[in-house]
Amino acid sequence: MPVAHLPVCLRIAAAVVVWLACASDTLAAPPTAASAALRARYAELSAQLENSVIQRGLYLESADDASAPRGDAYAVINYPFATVAAAFATPSDWCESLILHLNVQYCRASARDGHLQLSAALGKKTNQPLEDTHRIDLIYEIPVTGADYTRTELSSREGPLGTGNYLIVLELIALDEQHSFMHLQYSYTQSWLTRWASNVYFSTRGRSKVGFTWIEDDDPPHLVRGVRGALERNTMRYYLAIDAYLQALGSPAPQRFEQSIESWFAGTERFARQLHEVAREDYLTMKRDQYLRQQVDIAPVAP
Repeated sequence: MPVAHLPVCLRIAAAVVVWLACASDTLAAPPTAASAALRARYAELSAQLENSVIQRGLYLESADDASAPRGDAYAVINYPFATVAAAFATPSDWCESLILHLNVQYCRASARDGHLQLSAALGKKTNQPLEDTHRIDLIYEIPVTGADYTRTELSSREGPLGTGNYLIVLELIALDEQHSFMHLQYSYTQSWLTRWASNVYFSTRGRSKVGFTWIEDDDPPHLVRGVRGALERNTMRYYLAIDAYLQALGSPAPQRFEQSIESWFAGTERFARQLHEVAREDYLTMKRDQYLRQQVDIAPVAP
């Protein structure tokens, strides 16, 4: 990712999506305990999921913590648990999804120091040479898994522009034979300088950008802005990338990528006020070029 300006970092800090983890006892818990915790959250959010103003079955949360912003998406998805768990069982699978994100320009699975990881190049919303992008290596782990629950983590200690501790987590439980409940969380830490720069941006050039949560206490009520708005937009982009990738799995392999980029763009256009950034043909052309580039056995330049 080029370091010309901060909004890129806020949108793509990825993986994408990342987050400061749930409580350590959940991470250490056996699958049955972790599954019970997510089921309790599902029950707690039943009204919000049913009455969501975004779309039925999808609920977003965001927290503008001064040092560690985070965003969460909770969704009832129309896919069997086993299908989703298998779809994200390897780093290569994740790359097929992450490359759909507007700012992810390259993603390849690799191994380093005994760990599976994703090597990604993050950048602007236009095609760039890899040397002009920012590289981030995300360690891939499945710390907890079971018959009806799984948790996958993508993490990186270092990031651009004074950010770090990136974490993208996908949690999943089975609801019935055809439906699952998914939790996607995205977070990172930031320095005081990064915080200051983001506040400047969102009070000037980015003041018109909004998220998805309505602030009802203000007069008049309005959609959330600033860092929380950026978190919600980016979390939604990652959610839509997961959904588009899953939709395409039913197609023959040669057609899946084309279908997934079509689905991702169509999904973002349903929320054009928050997510529209480029024209359809510009996005499709850019992603086709980037996908071809990442098939070549090269890696983005080091930070």
